[in-house]
Amino acid sequence: MSHGPRSGLAAVSSALLAMSRHLEVRDVLKTIVASARELLDAQYAALGVPDDHGGFAQFVVDGVSEEQWKAIGPLPRQHGILAAMLHEARSERLADVRKDPRFEGWPKAHPDLIDFLGLPIRDGEEVLGALFLANKNCRKSEGGCGFTQDDEELLGILAQHAAIALTNARLYERSRELTIAEERSRLAHELHDAVSQKLFSLRLTAQAAARLVDRDPSRAKGELQQVAALAAEAADELRAAVVELRPAALDEDGLVATLRTQIQVLDRAHSARVTFSGHGVKALPASQEEAVLRVAQEALHNALRHSGAEHVDVTLERRDGGAVLRVTDDGSGFDPQTVRRAGRHLGLVSMRDRASGVGGSLTVESAPGKGTTIEMEVPGG
Repeated sequence: MSHGPRSGLAAVSSALLAMSRHLEVRDVLKTIVASARELLDAQYAALGVPDDHGGFAQFVVDGVSEEQWKAIGPLPRQHGILAAMLHEARSERLADVRKDPRFEGWPKAHPDLIDFLGLPIRDGEEVLGALFLANKNCRKSEGGCGFTQDDEELLGILAQHAAIALTNARLYERSRELTIAEERSRLAHELHDAVSQKLFSLRLTAQAAARLVDRDPSRAKGELQQVAALAAEAADELRAAVVELRPAALDEDGLVATLRTQIQVLDRAHSARVTFSGHGVKALPASQEEAVLRVAQEALHNALRHSGAEHVDVTLERRDGGAVLRVTDDGSGFDPQTVRRAGRHLGLVSMRDRASGVGGSLTVESAPGKGTTIEMEVPGG
């Protein structure tokens, strides 16, 4: 290795820790490339994730400026030595890449690469990407110094851990997509149950009004007023669903304002009185704010759809640098022990998972005929 044993081990450890800190695929790719270039002291590094059409779904570089990258042009295709690494799943170490018979040139603005070290990133038999370095920073004697066998072994260790980090990032993104799909599915069911019922009532009321127009105009007027009210309620239900689909409002307005807006919409859309108060809550980490919002939405959904409550009160207040969410209703209540044995009834398991996932806790207090209080506490950031 180009570093002593102690500094080399520290550098490897730093690189591996850096890769493990990220969950987004793009961030992991950037960290892998930057770590590889720093670890092996090269001028350039790149990592390409292949697609199924002979190109690259993603291609990340380090050592090239934004201006240079734009001047180079579109992403490269899978050809030459890059294709060999992907298709043959083997490492390549070359003193001068330009003299290799597989070399097919590069765009005019592309930096001049000489010594080259590349290898595939693999998860079992699957090739996740091709990682390569070029132009090692060292004095080149006659014939060039280039990358060594030690460098290749070190990059191999990095690539093994890169495969783990990249696989974990992919799994994280897929799980997040599934969570979003589940939220949308729940909303679809809610819309079907709520809005379609109101639209059905609206149609029946409009038909009744049409029959009364000639023989009882005053009653027909009353029915038409009911039509207007039902239409307004249906519009509010749709508006509430749209708000719920856009947690991006957290980034723009913050947790307190987002909760207040959604609760105002729900208060208009339902016969129950829905109120909100927030006390001194400062901004929380993004993951905690989203978890609090989702638990509030689930608890409100339960109270407004299943409990028969006349009043639902939501409070959010500061506690020890963190926050406490409390959703209380005066509805029919239930036996928490029975519900706990019943599994996912009322989404309590999902709410507890969301709370624990951000280092918080969730408690449920309820009894038949006594209403329900759901409390979620999250620590400060």
